[in-house]
Amino acid sequence: MNEAQRITEWVEQKKESAIALARAVWGFAEPNWRETQSAAAISAALEAEGFALERRPCGMETAFVATWGGEGPVIAFLGEYDALPALSQQAGRAEKAPLCEGAAGHGCGHNLLGAGSFAAAVALKDYCRETGLRATVKYFGCPAEEDGGGKVFFARAGYFDKVDAVFAWHPGPANYVSGQGCLAVTGVLYSFKGRTAHAAGAPFAGRSALDAAELMNVGCNYLREHIIPEARLHYAYRDVGGAAPNVVQESACVHYYIRAPRVAQMLDIKRRVDDVARGAALMTGTALTIREVDGFSDYVPNRALSELLWQCMREVGAPAWDEADRALAAQFAATLSAGERADNLASTLSATDLPLSHYAGKDLDDGIAPFFYDPKTAEPGSTDVGDVSYCAPTAQCYYAAGALGTGGHTWQMAAQSCSPLGFKGMLAAAAAMALAGARAAADPALLALAREQHAQSCPDGYTCPMPENAVPAYVE
Repeated sequence: MNEAQRITEWVEQKKESAIALARAVWGFAEPNWRETQSAAAISAALEAEGFALERRPCGMETAFVATWGGEGPVIAFLGEYDALPALSQQAGRAEKAPLCEGAAGHGCGHNLLGAGSFAAAVALKDYCRETGLRATVKYFGCPAEEDGGGKVFFARAGYFDKVDAVFAWHPGPANYVSGQGCLAVTGVLYSFKGRTAHAAGAPFAGRSALDAAELMNVGCNYLREHIIPEARLHYAYRDVGGAAPNVVQESACVHYYIRAPRVAQMLDIKRRVDDVARGAALMTGTALTIREVDGFSDYVPNRALSELLWQCMREVGAPAWDEADRALAAQFAATLSAGERADNLASTLSATDLPLSHYAGKDLDDGIAPFFYDPKTAEPGSTDVGDVSYCAPTAQCYYAAGALGTGGHTWQMAAQSCSPLGFKGMLAAAAAMALAGARAAADPALLALAREQHAQSCPDGYTCPMPENAVPAYVE
C-alpha cells in the first residue's frame, strides 16, 4: 500500500465522523460571529481525537485552535463553518424549497469546508502516529469568513508566524489548485445624519440623509469609469431612514465592499470613495460618519506547496461519483440555463486556463485540472485566506461538491452541501490535504523552498488591512 492509499484509508476511517459533522453544521446554519454550535461541534470532535484546544483566541467567541504534537514542522489546516443569510434550503432537493423562509443556509459549503479540514487534520495525526513522522498538526477554527474575517484577527495577532505550511480547500464545481490571487476587500459603513421635516409643508427645513446616500451611490457609479477595471464597488443599504415618503429622512447608511487585486490598490480606491461620500454630505448639509468594518488581503499562492497539493490531488483523484450521483447532479444542472452554468464557471476557467469546452457535456467534474500558476491575476472573489498567505506559505485547492455550473452563494449550493455530492468532494479534499501535509512535514528541503518563495512573494511582510479598532462582532 503506497502513501496516498494509506492516507486515503485513514480518511475513510473517519468518514462517518466527518459526514456527521458536516450534516450537523449544515443544520445549525449559523452566520458570521454566531457559529456557537458549529464551533463547539468541530472543536469537541478534535478534542476527542487527542487535540489540545485553545478556546476564544483573539477575543473571538466562536474561534479556536486545535493542536496535536509538539515536534517537527508545523502543518496547519484552515476550517470555516459560517453560513450565509437567507439561503435556507432543503438538503439534496433540486428545487428552491427553504427549510425556513428567510433563514440562513450553507450556500457556500462551509459546513463541508470545516468538516473536510477536520478529516485532514485527524488523518495526518493518525498517519504520524503510525509512521513516526514528526509533525505538529494544527486546525484553525476560523469564524466569519463571509463577513468579518476571523483569519485576519489570527494573522494580526501572529498566530501563523511560526507555521511552516498551511493547507486550505473550498467546495466548488470543479477540481483544481488555486494558483492565482484574489481580490483584496474592505467593508465600510457610510452613515449620514440629517434633520427631519415635513416633506410637503417645510422640506427646506430638513436635511435628507437619504439624499446624501443616493448621491454617494451616483458618485461612485461615475467613479467606476476611473478606477482599474479589475476593481469592484458594490453596496447595500443598511438604513433608509424610514418608510414614510412625507418625512425628510434624518438617517441613512450604506455598506460598501471595495475590492482590488492588491491591498494598496484597494486602500487607494477606498480613499476616493471616502471623498465621494464627503462630497455627498457637503451637497446635502448632512453629517458623515465613516466606519471601516473589516478588511481582507489578496491571496498569495505559494508555488512549492501549491504544486505539492496538486500532485497529491492527482494521486487521490476526483471524487468517486456513481450513477446515483450523476443522476442527482443532472437534476441540479437542469435548474440552470446553459448561459447561467457558463457564467458560474467563469472563475473556474480563469483559475485553470481551460476552455469551457473542456467541461462540455458533463454534469460532474471527474478529473483534476492541470496546475496553472498565474499569481499576478486575481480571481474575482475575496477571502481572508489571503491574510494567512501573507504570514505563512499557503496552498488552497477546490474540490467538486456539486454539479458543474453551480454558483456559490445559491440555494443550489446549499442543497448540495448536504448531499452525497458534497460529502464525496469533502472526503477527497481531506485526503489530498492530509497527503500534502504528510509530504511537506517529511521534506525539509521543500519547506525551505516554500519559505524562500514566500519571502520573495511578500518582501514587505504583512500589513493588516483590518482597522485597528475592529472587533470580532456582528455588525447590525
